[in-house]
Amino acid sequence: MDLKMTKEKIIVALDVETADAARAIIDELGGEVGAFKIGLQLLTAAGPAFVRETVVRGVRVFLDVKFHDIPNTVAKAAVEVARLGVWMFNVHALGGGEMLRRAAGEMREACAREGLAVPKLIGVTILTSAGPETLREVGIEREIDSEVVNLARLTAKCGLDGVVASPREVEKIRSGVEKKDFLIVTPGIRPVFATNDDQQRVMTPKEAIRQGADYLVIGRPATGAADRRAAVRRILEEIESE
Repeated sequence: MDLKMTKEKIIVALDVETADAARAIIDELGGEVGAFKIGLQLLTAAGPAFVRETVVRGVRVFLDVKFHDIPNTVAKAAVEVARLGVWMFNVHALGGGEMLRRAAGEMREACAREGLAVPKLIGVTILTSAGPETLREVGIEREIDSEVVNLARLTAKCGLDGVVASPREVEKIRSGVEKKDFLIVTPGIRPVFATNDDQQRVMTPKEAIRQGADYLVIGRPATGAADRRAAVRRILEEIESE
């Protein structure tokens, strides 16, 4: 795989407490990776203004907000996210078909009406921190991989661009979803030199790419390193190695 193409697959998670800390990571890794993820912690701390600021800098932003609410609320929120100019954002697939369809439809209609770039909209399946007991607690009797494929099919049927899923379910999603350009974004990525932390269903970057993941979300193994740039380059070398 071409190194430039490999870099584009890496999304660095800005799971930090302040905008200044996030800016420092972006400044250090901006030329090394394809995008940056702004999640609930940073969005709550720094607000939508920081998202706009980052987009204006020419940085691709994956806004990891995992919307899950009544269809009307999620649809209106999806429109506002599009107005921020992000590259990609997500909603919880467990919110159901009406919520997914309205979020995708109303967001795209607003983009067409207002001349906005259309963000990628992806559905969160089952969090990588979840195990079988987590699903049983909330009344889901399916095995994790079966439920992930079920939610991926629903997401595709409702017109979304892809899903967030553990790398361990990528191959099953590829087999279970007919849409060929369906995106799979995988957190739970742990290079061979890193620990699993609070993630359960993990995989190395190289394994995830081989399984068919389109984008890899990498947080602490990169952002927590003493030399972040060296850590990212080590991850790229791991992917590129024979």
